[in-house]
Parts: sequence; structure tokens; C-alpha cells
Amino acid sequence: MSDAKTSHRSDPFDPIFRYVAFAAATLLLAALGGIVVSLVIGGWPAFAKFGLRFFFTTDWNPVTETYGAAGPIVGTLVSSILALAMALPIAIGIAVFLTQFAPRIIAQPIAIAVELLAGIPSIVYGMWGLFVFAPFFAKYVQMPLLMHFAANPNSIWAKLFYGIPNGANVFTASVILAIMILPYMSAVFRELFRSIPAQVREAAFGVGATPFEVVTGVILPYVQKGMVGVIMLGFGRALGETMAVTFIIGNSHKFPKSIFDSSSTLASTIANEFAEATTDLHTSALIALGLVLFIITFSVLAVARWLLSTQRY
Repeated sequence: MSDAKTSHRSDPFDPIFRYVAFAAATLLLAALGGIVVSLVIGGWPAFAKFGLRFFFTTDWNPVTETYGAAGPIVGTLVSSILALAMALPIAIGIAVFLTQFAPRIIAQPIAIAVELLAGIPSIVYGMWGLFVFAPFFAKYVQMPLLMHFAANPNSIWAKLFYGIPNGANVFTASVILAIMILPYMSAVFRELFRSIPAQVREAAFGVGATPFEVVTGVILPYVQKGMVGVIMLGFGRALGETMAVTFIIGNSHKFPKSIFDSSSTLASTIANEFAEATTDLHTSALIALGLVLFIITFSVLAVARWLLSTQRY
């Protein structure tokens, strides 16, 4: 044993390995710092001209050189939160079914199909949403709801479902986002549930617990720390999605007045206008949107780390 330790300590490649590992970590931090500095420098003219109004106004007019990020910020948060609310229970249900109830002969094919969905490019989801889902939703969901509540336009339900019946709105964008983040979340949830020792479930069944009680009282509490990470992973994925949302959200810079109203996100605004930004201030405003998106994503990760640090097994 002592000879092995001596041989390990005198390994000439060990210092090289440490330096390579340190260089890799340093390179990552340097790249991250470079991105932040570039965003700050590029977005500073917009911050300097508009100040805090940049974050709290919805005016976005390249002709008059007036820019406000409040609309895209609200659209990003609303669409991502709605997508997470739709995808989370379904992802947990899929993972529970595959790990607890599904026969092995069908569990593996379903798991493979779910993982394959995660590999579909986002632009495919966007095109499907634009040409298939949006027209279907406008014809069979949005229009009937508008007609149903037309007799009482001042009701809360009429205001909630108000919007141009073209299928391009916050809700349909959220549905597409939910479909996109669902495979990631369900796959990771499945691995979390599979990591639970079989003895834990067997002990719960042994004392007379029902399958529902085992899932809600044993399985979910056992992996609650990991679930926080999965939820934040899905939320971060929804926040940064670009092309699929750009196709389907309507791309309006105003505050959405209902879930069927058009809106925009930070990423979709950048994708739509960066190639056509002809003035320095317009380019700076778009870079500033990128910085805001970075801050929001970083804040989500920070909150996730804080939640994980406050939880105990």
C-alpha cells in the first residue's frame, strides 16, 4: 500500500494533469467573463441613453430610436412559466409510469421515444407549431372560446381569452415550449426515480402503503433535491429558446393583455432584428437584451443553488 502511494505521488504526469485541469477551469471562467464584459460594453450605449426606462417601458421603435425591454422581458417570463406549469406534471407522470407501473416490454420503447423527442431540432418544433398547431388551435380552440364569451365581453374569462384568432400568441408558444422541455425533464426524472433503492419502495409497500402513497410520500420526497435541479433545467431551457418561439408567439413588443394575445421574448426579438439593425443604438439595444437574458438565466441558477442549499434529506 505504501509503495502504491509513493509511486502515485512521484508520478511525473500528476503535476501536468493538475495544470491541465486548472487551465480548463480557468478557460471556462475566462470565456464566461468575456461574454459578460462583451455584453456590458455592447449594451452600454442603450443603458446610458434610456437608463431604467429601458427595463420598464414597452416602446420599441427603430424608426424613432426608442427602445424598451419590458415587453420582451414579460413575454419571456410568462411563456416560460406557463410552459413549465404544463410540462412539469406530465413529466413527473411519465417518469412515475415508466419506473413504477409500466411493464418492461413497453417501458423501454417509451423511454427511447421520449429521449428521441429531445433530439428534434427546435426549428422543427417551430415549423410544426406555425403550420399545424397554430391553425388547428385558432380554428378549434381560440375561435370557439371567443364566440362563447362574446356575449359577455367584460367578464374575466372573456378578458383572459381575448386575442386575434390567428393561433400566434403567448399560450401557443408556451405549449410548444412545454413540448420541447418535456422530454428533457421526463428523462431526468426517470433517472432520478430509478436511482431510488428498491428496498425503499418495498418497505413502503410492506407496511401497507398504496401506490399513490408510495409515490407521493416516499419517492418524491426522496429525490426532492434532484427535482429542484430538473425543474430549473427545464425553466432555463424554456427561457433561452429562440426559433420555435419566434415562429409562434406573434412578436409584439407590448405587454400581453391575455394568454391569447401576441407577445415577444428576449431571444425572439434578438433573432428577428439583429440582422436588420442598421444603427449603433439599435444594435446596442439588442445586445442589452442579451445581457438581460443572461442575468435572468443566471438568477434562475442562483435561486436553484440556494434552494438546494436550504434543503436537507
